[in-house]
Amino acid sequence: MANNLIIVESPAKVKTISKFLGKSYTIDATMGHLIDMPKSSLGVDVENDYEPKYITIRGKGELLSKLKKEAKKADKIYLATDPDREGEAISWHLQRELNKDEKNAAKISRISFNEITKNAVQNAIKNPREIDMDLVNAQQARRVMDRLVGYTISPLLWQKIRKGLSAGRVQSVALKMICDREAEINAFEPEEYWSLSASLAVGKKEVEAVFYGKDKKLSLSKEEDVLSVISEIGKEKLKLIEKKKGERRKKAPLPFTTSTLQQEAAKLLSFPTQKTMRIAQSLYEGVNVKGRGVVGLITYLRTDSTRISEEAHAAVLEKIGQEYGPEYCQKAQTEDKKEGKIQDAHEAIRPSYLEITPFEAKESLGKDEYRLYQLIYKRFVASRMEAAVYETETVKFQAKDYIFTLNGSRLRFDGFLAVYMSEEDKAEKNVTLPEMKEGDYFKVEKWNKEQHFTQAPPHYTEASLVKALEEGGIGRPSTYAPTIGTLLLRRYITKEKKNIFVTELGNAVNEMMSKNFPTIVDKGFTANLESLLDSVSVGQTSWKTIVENFYPDLSEAVEKAKEEVEKVKINEEETDVICDKCGRKMVIKYGPHGKFLACPGFPDCKNTKPYVEYAGFLCPTCGAECVKKRSKKGRIFYSCSRYPECDYMTWQKPKDAVCGEKKEGEIMA
Repeated sequence: MANNLIIVESPAKVKTISKFLGKSYTIDATMGHLIDMPKSSLGVDVENDYEPKYITIRGKGELLSKLKKEAKKADKIYLATDPDREGEAISWHLQRELNKDEKNAAKISRISFNEITKNAVQNAIKNPREIDMDLVNAQQARRVMDRLVGYTISPLLWQKIRKGLSAGRVQSVALKMICDREAEINAFEPEEYWSLSASLAVGKKEVEAVFYGKDKKLSLSKEEDVLSVISEIGKEKLKLIEKKKGERRKKAPLPFTTSTLQQEAAKLLSFPTQKTMRIAQSLYEGVNVKGRGVVGLITYLRTDSTRISEEAHAAVLEKIGQEYGPEYCQKAQTEDKKEGKIQDAHEAIRPSYLEITPFEAKESLGKDEYRLYQLIYKRFVASRMEAAVYETETVKFQAKDYIFTLNGSRLRFDGFLAVYMSEEDKAEKNVTLPEMKEGDYFKVEKWNKEQHFTQAPPHYTEASLVKALEEGGIGRPSTYAPTIGTLLLRRYITKEKKNIFVTELGNAVNEMMSKNFPTIVDKGFTANLESLLDSVSVGQTSWKTIVENFYPDLSEAVEKAKEEVEKVKINEEETDVICDKCGRKMVIKYGPHGKFLACPGFPDCKNTKPYVEYAGFLCPTCGAECVKKRSKKGRIFYSCSRYPECDYMTWQKPKDAVCGEKKEGEIMA
């Protein structure tokens, strides 16, 4: 009997694939990379054409020896690592190691599959191929570039700021984006504006017609503007001058890419990006589903593509037709046409088996696995459903020269919404207008005026940062989760609820990077470099050409910074709050939930207290101190420190507030 060896990356895949193949197949796993550049040195020979130095990863020697022994006994060897550039590089390194025994050379083939199903695996074995050196070189290009940036700049940060810091090709750009947003928020000055509406009685129903302007939209910047409009209209009735009915179609969403999965899982499930990727990996590699054994529930999770196979398209249309009716089946297939999109080798993320519904799999999955699988499953089914159709109605009223509008909307056909709703879809309500005729006059029962202030840009969340990185062409979806994870690990940023805030340390690192390595943190340069690196994967560019055009300038900038940059001392921010256990002045620290006060005497004194920022004025209701807080969405507001005994709060700091003795920004325990 023939002895075939299949080598995959993950032990979880071994169980999943084993049940598809007979006893003539031995399946083993590399447990990720076996070969890499050394951690203890740069690992790139910059004097010799930027040749990488590769070694066996510490702790992987025994596993590599085992694989070599298995290969020696095998008649055929199939390298079945993941279908991306990292997987291709693992197979290439493994092939080079196995080829040290010349007898292996003729036995080795590369196979890949986008989903772990019986058909996919068997078809891959029937269609083996050579190692794709363009993909390997794409991986080498990124690995070398990341190594050159990280290993040359990070020691400078250790020397000038603090030990244990790091810089990175994508990480440093992401940090600058967060710092720029924080600076924008801090510099923002709110501007006053007003809204005005007229309550009209239409039969037994009351509607609110919203002020628009005259022949074009007018803004109401102060209360005097509002009062002027009301005064000018006086007791005149509003005349209905135009009534339009129409239709609005909301297209079905595209199936998930890596990036959109991370964004939606963050918004709908509150999953950090790293958690999303970890759970998706387990769903892809295989889960023991009751009655079916170990099965890979979703297709490959690292993809930029929204494309799906013809078989999957036909199968999901059949399912939609059976369960919802033929009118729900999408008539024309939707595609996301992005120019210059190179990484389209894989399908979108979708269920591998449509017949395994989330309901059937629920008993076999953990709570979070189930929620993510359900999200992927529903999104895929919805992506091949018809658009939701809304009936719309727009009504215009006029008094003097002023125009007021009234809008109605009613869902006529739910389409894809029968299966999948985003946050925005859930927030949309039916608004049915009462019967009204053109030419009718309506008395203003009440004027409704309200003061508003423009809001600063929102803080980044993981979802919005991922979206901004993707839109800017910074990094690739597979790098977003580790990038955010590194920024959190280094304490460059912190999270409060879902909002991301930069720390003092993050600001210091960003300032040094921006002053001394402006190219590295420039979004345009990084996006252009990303495109060049992508072009390596399709054989359009030599990876060493990219490196040799990049490194000399980097090396020169590093040497210059070593001489010119002064050491930055980051003192922990001291407060006037006295530690009630040892008497020292407490300092501000950053934890998983944001700022807190800690004793600087740690570990001798482990006292901590909540961080509270004084607002600089007293509560007009009870006279107690007011504090500055942030809402769940990151918006600043002020409330009484005696809450809930006193429920005073305001979004805007009163200009005529009674000031206390403390100054704004002072900390209190």
